[in-house]
Amino acid sequence: MKAIVFDVFGTIVDWRSSLIHQFNELQKELGIELPSEVITDQWRQHYAPSMNRVRQGDVPWMGLDDLHRESLVKLLKQHGVALDEATIDRINHFWHQLDPWPDVQNGLQRLKEHYIIGTLTNGNLSLMVDVARHAKLPWDMVFCAELFQHYKPDPEVYLGACGLLRLPPEEVMLCAAHNYDLGAARALGMKTAFIPRRTEYGPHQSKDLEAEEAWDFVAEDLVALSEHLLIE
Repeated sequence: MKAIVFDVFGTIVDWRSSLIHQFNELQKELGIELPSEVITDQWRQHYAPSMNRVRQGDVPWMGLDDLHRESLVKLLKQHGVALDEATIDRINHFWHQLDPWPDVQNGLQRLKEHYIIGTLTNGNLSLMVDVARHAKLPWDMVFCAELFQHYKPDPEVYLGACGLLRLPPEEVMLCAAHNYDLGAARALGMKTAFIPRRTEYGPHQSKDLEAEEAWDFVAEDLVALSEHLLIE
């Protein structure tokens, strides 16, 4: 194995807590009422359906920033929140300022000493660059859906990253907190590592609490994963 690519939203960054915090700060600044947790959770619920519209050919290719903004406009209208275009753009940019889980920076630095590390994400390129800079993520490469004009779990994303690395799938491992993502990678011959993020969706999370298959590696966090790999 020569390279590890990582899912980002949920696996590397705590998107939910980060968004709620930014919504709360905006409320204080503007003196408005926003149901921060509700909008955050509902916004994320639009994530997969919006990408599926693209994957199924219902709409032309759109990057995740544009899909997020469409969903946000619908949600604000649904909640009766009237904001100007600049403020809507600002809220959409919240996704560019997501904080990492506590183990991430240390874990990635350890893994980077022995492997090529990069993202394998549905986020668009500018979004992922901003997240990396904000969260101080030491990627060697940013692979994202936009490069391949496909969203995960389409095989073009996984195989596209392997192709750009000029590595066969069996020499590349996907690390993710989502079993479906790992299943798609394994079906294409990639190695797999599961990291549980049991509060990604908040206190009532009901999925991806544990590994659902015998993935190549299962570790509590990225530091533990680095220790497993060094033992191997």
